[in-house]
Amino acid sequence: HYTHMSEVNMSKYILFFIFILSFNISAKEQRAVFAGGCFWCMEPPFEKLVGVKSVISGYSGGELKNPTYEQVSSGKTKHLEAVQVIFDDELVSYERLLEIFWQNIDPTDKGGQFVDRGYQYSTAIFTFSDVQKNKAIESLKNLKSLGKFKKEIVTPIIDFKTFFKAEEYHQNYYKKSFLTKAKYKYYRAASGRDDFIDKYWKEGDTFTPTIDKKNLKKKLNKMQYEVTQEEGTEPPFKNEFWNNKKEGLYVDIVSNEPLFSSLDKYKSGTGWPSFTKPLVANNIIEKVDTKLGNERVEVRSRLGDSHLGHVFKDGPAPTGLRYCLNSASLKFIPLSELEANELGKYLELFKK
Repeated sequence: HYTHMSEVNMSKYILFFIFILSFNISAKEQRAVFAGGCFWCMEPPFEKLVGVKSVISGYSGGELKNPTYEQVSSGKTKHLEAVQVIFDDELVSYERLLEIFWQNIDPTDKGGQFVDRGYQYSTAIFTFSDVQKNKAIESLKNLKSLGKFKKEIVTPIIDFKTFFKAEEYHQNYYKKSFLTKAKYKYYRAASGRDDFIDKYWKEGDTFTPTIDKKNLKKKLNKMQYEVTQEEGTEPPFKNEFWNNKKEGLYVDIVSNEPLFSSLDKYKSGTGWPSFTKPLVANNIIEKVDTKLGNERVEVRSRLGDSHLGHVFKDGPAPTGLRYCLNSASLKFIPLSELEANELGKYLELFKK
C-alpha cells in the first residue's frame, strides 16, 4: 500500500513538473489572428518571418462551433476566413505582424478581397488583449498617416472570441503538393492581389519614418557606408567586433537604435559577430535576399534602414538562430556608458 501511494504521488509530481515545463516553454509564444480574405494567401507572408512558429488557416468571428468550409463559404455563419499566427515576441514583434497584415490586403474593401466576394472574405484584426488592441489602433493610425489610400480604410479591430481550425486540406495549401502548388499559383496570379500589393508596397516597408541620410558619407567610413547603404559584406575575422567579449549593447551605426546585446552574442566560428536573438525585436526588419542565387533572410534596422547582415537557422539554443552581422553596421556601447547614451533601462538585463 505504501509503495502504491508513493507511485501515485510520484506520478502527480511528474505530471505537475511536465505542466510547469510546458507552461514555461510556451510562455514566450503569443497568438495573433488576422482575416485577410483567402487564407491560402495569408499564410505565406507570415511564415516567411523568423520568429513565427506556425500559421494555421481557419475561421473566426462567427457563433457556430466547428463550422465547415462549405458553411463558411455560404456566408451564413458570419465567420471570416482567417489565419492564426503563433509567434515568439522576442524574435518578431506584434507591430511587425500588423505591418505585414496591412501590406497583404486591400483595407478599403468592405465586400471581400480581390476576386473573392462576400462578408466571409472581408478583413479584420482580432485582438487578444488591450495591449494588442492598442498596438493595432496605433498601427491603423500609422497606416492612415502614410496617405497611400484615397478611399476610407474599413478594416475593423475586433475583440477575439473563437478560432476554429479549417480542414486539413486547406493547411499550407500553397505548398502541400505539386497539384495544390499549381492551383495556388494560378489562383494567386489571377486574383489581383499581387498587382495590388506591388502598386502600394515593396518588401521590407515599415510604417516608421526613416532618418535623414544626406550626410552619411561624411559621418561613415568607406566600409560602414558600403555595408549599411550598399548591402556590402566586410571580410571575416578582420572586423571590429567579431571577437569582442566585453559586456554592453550594439546599436545601429546610423541611427543609434539598440539592436543586440552581448548577453546573446556567441562564438560562431564564422569571423563575424553573431547573436541568437535581437535585443528589441521591433527594431529588426527581415527581407528575402536572392542576390547570390539562393534564398536568404536579410536583416535591416527599422529606423536607420541599415543593412546589418543575415539570419540563419543554424544557431545554438535557445532560439536555434544565428544573426550574422557586419561590425561595420554597429556601434558598441559598453556597460559603463549605457546611462550616458540613454540606454540605462537595459542595465537590469545584466543584473540577472
